Amino acid sequence: MSVHEDVPVRMRADVLSVPAYRQGAAPTRPGYKLSSNENPFDPLPSVLAAIQGRSDINRYAAAAMPDLRESIAAKFGVTADRVHLAAGSVAILYQLVHAAATTGDEYLHAWPSFEAYPSLGLASGASAVRVPLTGAAEHDLDAMADAITDRTRVILVCSPNNPTGPAVRRADFDRFMARVPATTLVVLDEAYREFVTDPEAVRGEDVLAEYPNLVVLRTFSKAYGLAGLRIGYAVGHPAILSAAATTAIPLSVTGLADVAARASLTPEAQAEHDQRITEIVTRRDALVAGLADLGVRVPQAQGNFIWIPEGERGIDTAALAAAFSESGTLVRPFPGEGVRISVGERESVDEVLRIVGAFLGE
Repeated sequence: MSVHEDVPVRMRADVLSVPAYRQGAAPTRPGYKLSSNENPFDPLPSVLAAIQGRSDINRYAAAAMPDLRESIAAKFGVTADRVHLAAGSVAILYQLVHAAATTGDEYLHAWPSFEAYPSLGLASGASAVRVPLTGAAEHDLDAMADAITDRTRVILVCSPNNPTGPAVRRADFDRFMARVPATTLVVLDEAYREFVTDPEAVRGEDVLAEYPNLVVLRTFSKAYGLAGLRIGYAVGHPAILSAAATTAIPLSVTGLADVAARASLTPEAQAEHDQRITEIVTRRDALVAGLADLGVRVPQAQGNFIWIPEGERGIDTAALAAAFSESGTLVRPFPGEGVRISVGERESVDEVLRIVGAFLGE
């Protein structure tokens, strides 16, 4: 019996029909947690010192957090009124869909993509429209443009795509935006932007000025290692961000998160983060190369994770995930689609390759 078969009160059928977002589990024995795309490095000492130096946790964060917004605005070459903060970029995804789409409206997204996308419209009554990825596990932007109707209010573009890895190319993005109505909101979800090495990939800071209907999302959870503090941001037109803020849960960003984010953006901290990002990219590329040596082809990896598609070398998603779990290492299976493996500690690279090799009988 499913959990929904014994609901003691009347609940919305559309809510009950959509699975809740599943957070990656932690290992219960020695191994590696490669199921949540977390940063494997401990927080920077300077960031920890900044947090430990804050004793006024009996107070709310500064209203609108102007210093942090100014720092982010400077990175994008915009004014602070074009920056919006929330408890992770996923919170802003919910806010934007709620602000733009209601009952009878639709929002588009590729699939498979970020697992939270299908539930974004539940509270406002909007319907999600999934557009399958290409055979190369990339966004099919032509198909997404073809799927736009008079009911479409929001389009989500995840670059690089979580969980499959490829980034959207700038030329493809521009062609896509030329087909999108100017009154339709487009969200470029760049949670993993810092790990992108493809020179042809779209960059939010390069296209914002060209498209007033575009909002770019970033987060401090991945490259900056602040996942546990929950803080992300959006950059876009002030009126769009104001509407998003109207739907937000008040006071959801803590003062600790504000302090940690500001400490992460100092020039010294940024240089240290850049070194760590380079190391993570090196480990990612080593995973890709090692899997290729095993005869396992993966889509272009541009995040801090790699994707093994269902059926590659005859691989069954559930069986491979079980093999990892039996070895004490957790990965993220997408039933019938593939397995996502986060880039973790240096030693985890060899362990991933060992487990996959053993699974394949190599």
